[in-house]
Amino acid sequence: MSNNQAASQTLSAKQQAIPLIAASMAVSDIPKLNAALNRGLDAGLTINEAKEILVQLYAYVGFPRSLNALGELMKVVEARKQRGIQDAPGREPSKAVPIGDELRAIGTANQTKISGAPVAGPLFDFAPVINQFLQTHLFGDIFERDNLDWQSRELATVGALAATPGVESQLSSHMAASIRVGLSPAQLRQFIQELEKWGDTAGADRARTALTQALATLNVRE
Repeated sequence: MSNNQAASQTLSAKQQAIPLIAASMAVSDIPKLNAALNRGLDAGLTINEAKEILVQLYAYVGFPRSLNALGELMKVVEARKQRGIQDAPGREPSKAVPIGDELRAIGTANQTKISGAPVAGPLFDFAPVINQFLQTHLFGDIFERDNLDWQSRELATVGALAATPGVESQLSSHMAASIRVGLSPAQLRQFIQELEKWGDTAGADRARTALTQALATLNVRE
């Protein structure tokens, strides 16, 4: 799946499961995470795609939650095997991620494409090393791994951020990023509806507000 595929008006069943996996991981709700992982695997999410989602999200919700979620995925996969379900392993990244200056350059290019412009400002002047880490690690090491497309990565990110109070600014930025990588406003509204049905009404409200802000920033009319 291309990182810049044309926007659809609906999320696939697999796409619907991704932000629910992320939201459940973000709040350490293991029973809901178990259910969301099963839902995703049932919808065709591969084991490696599920791993990739849970690994990526350590950058947003921390290593402890990522490690716990990966442990739960192990249990889910084994339990499904015991029931005779053979989930597709999925593929590994097709190329090695570069290192050094090349990694920084690729990560900066990815960051600029996803953010819509070079990332700069007083915060990054105050602590420039944080942007270096964003460019080399998040948008380089992680986003350059091509066994999960950018639409899926952004769905995971907005799912995790919506479930997390206090990060509304970042949520709004990633709603805009989601549109830049090809998700449509209709698909993002569907994600919000799914989050609400999942029982996270507060997260759905935060996501709804963030989407409205992102659409205004991008001057997108529906």
